[in-house]
Amino acid sequence: MDLIADTVERLDRFLARMLPEHSRSKLVKLIEEGKVTVDDRVAKSSMKLEAGMKVTLDEPGESEAHDLTPADIPLDVVYEDDVLLVVNKPRGLAAHPAASLKEPSLVNALLNRSHELSTAGGSFRPGIVHRLDKETTGLMIVAKTDAAHVNLAKQIEGKSAERRYFAVVAGHVPQDHFKIEAPITRDKRNRLKMAIDPMGKPAITFVRKIARLDQGTLLAVRLGTGRTHQIRVHLSSLGMPVLGDAIYAPIAYQSGALQLHAAYLAFNHPDDGRRIVCFAEPPADFLGCEMAKKESIDSF
Repeated sequence: MDLIADTVERLDRFLARMLPEHSRSKLVKLIEEGKVTVDDRVAKSSMKLEAGMKVTLDEPGESEAHDLTPADIPLDVVYEDDVLLVVNKPRGLAAHPAASLKEPSLVNALLNRSHELSTAGGSFRPGIVHRLDKETTGLMIVAKTDAAHVNLAKQIEGKSAERRYFAVVAGHVPQDHFKIEAPITRDKRNRLKMAIDPMGKPAITFVRKIARLDQGTLLAVRLGTGRTHQIRVHLSSLGMPVLGDAIYAPIAYQSGALQLHAAYLAFNHPDDGRRIVCFAEPPADFLGCEMAKKESIDSF
């Protein structure tokens, strides 16, 4: 199988992220046996990948197959052309199949449509350039061709693609504007969580207050980097957890729908470079949704 690197990352960590159904020790063993190449050269586990590099390996055996059965799930397509589409992902829909996932994912819904999907991100997640957590709503880019996939992944890595979110957090946020700059890595005590750690990868989040609500504060959030769970980890670290967050919020704030919505997405078209800007309003169960408008996040 061929995988295309989408960020700067160690080879062993990249494979563990791309092939979560396989143990890390199995993947490291494949690398040590010389069965993994990067741009057609045998590589070591510690090799630093760069976006666009091709990683080639045989599919590791003895793994549960991903369910790639097409599913008739209606999709809210915000933009579409011959090489890509932008989908407004609903709450409760996982981005791609996983061994632990029993219900259909966005990938299964995409496979039900009459067009090709890129395979640069791996055979079990065709078309998926970047992901949103299952309970996070909002905009995702889907690539139909491998060339578009590689181009878009480089834009996300190079930050020419912009992603902005609405979030409702607990409590009162006094500042109108602020920046959170704190490195993030996998939590050493719980591998399902991320944590702020001086040895982690750099992570930057820009925040603007929109409105004070009865239940908390409505924020606009812009990513300076795109680490796993970045917004939720950063905001929680400042004592302003996202409401409905069952992982990072205190128990008192975990109930209800996750109040995080990917509302704004802008990128350069892979074919002609024109700027594509997409916006999707939050769903009806998003607190303060009547104030979460395009103009409040457009110039942020």
